[in-house]
Formats: sequence, C-alpha cells, structure tokens
Amino acid sequence: MAAFYPICRVWTNGRSGASLPGMNNRPPRVAARALILHEDRLLLVNAYQGGRSDLWCAPGGGVQPGRSLHENLIREVHEETGLTVSVGAPCLINEFHDPDSGFHQVDLFFRCTIAAGTLSEGWRDPERVVTRRHFFSRADLDLGRIRFKPDSLAAAAWDGVLAYDPLEVIVR
Repeated sequence: MAAFYPICRVWTNGRSGASLPGMNNRPPRVAARALILHEDRLLLVNAYQGGRSDLWCAPGGGVQPGRSLHENLIREVHEETGLTVSVGAPCLINEFHDPDSGFHQVDLFFRCTIAAGTLSEGWRDPERVVTRRHFFSRADLDLGRIRFKPDSLAAAAWDGVLAYDPLEVIVR
C-alpha cells in the first residue's frame, strides 16, 4: 500500500506560483536529495565546484531515467560523501530556476540514515563537484552561521514536517 504524506507547511517568502518571464518550455530537471541527521547534526555539502560559492546544500543530485528516486539518491550520496544510506520518507519539495538560462529544477528531499561508512577527508567525488562535507547543528542554520538553500531546510530536517518551498531564483 502506498504511503500518503500530507503537506503541512508551505514556505512562500512572498513568491507566487505564476509563470515567470524568460522561462522556456524545457521540462524541469528532477533531483533527489538526502536529509541526513546524525547525532542531531545535518550533513551538508558544498553546492558549487571550485570554491566559487560558500553556499551549502543537502547531498544528492539529478535522477537518471529508468531508476527509482531511492536508487538515484543512494548513488548520489555515495558519490558525494562515500556514505551508504537507507532512504526513508519524503520530507521536502523545493523548486528553483535561473531566469537567464531558463533552467528549472525540482528537488525531492528524503529523510535518510547512514547505513555504512564515515566521512573521510580522502574521499573524492568522481564528478569533482563536492569537495566539502560537514555536519551542522540547527543553531548553525538558524543563526545564519552558514549560507544554505532552500530556506526551509532546517524545518524539514528537524521539525518532522513535509514542506513545499515554491519556485525561487537560483542562488550562487
């Protein structure tokens, strides 16, 4: 039997659901992301390669056609962190776009637990995007000690709600 997860919170931050100028008709890219709480700290990775941004995000990435979201997420988390995870319930849907290029991505976040492995400085992401991995406290996020996206990340990780964070402009 399929599980039903009611959407409990919508983060709007003044954004509307209307179509935006400059968007094209390409379908959105779909990505799966992991919210991994370990010892009450959330695992985040650098969002952009080459140190060109101080933005942090949850591990994960684009889905490959023909594979389940869970399979894609397990693969992406291992590539980026060296960890093997067990994938649980969905907890956040987030959308962002780049009005200049027309790029639009939908991120589906799942609660995950570490099944095997530990973070290692020697681990290398085969795609060379992720170079930093770190566990952060809720206070780190709530008090603005780091830059992260989406805005609803802390609530989704610690408050146990399923949230929707509507379309926003990409942050670099």
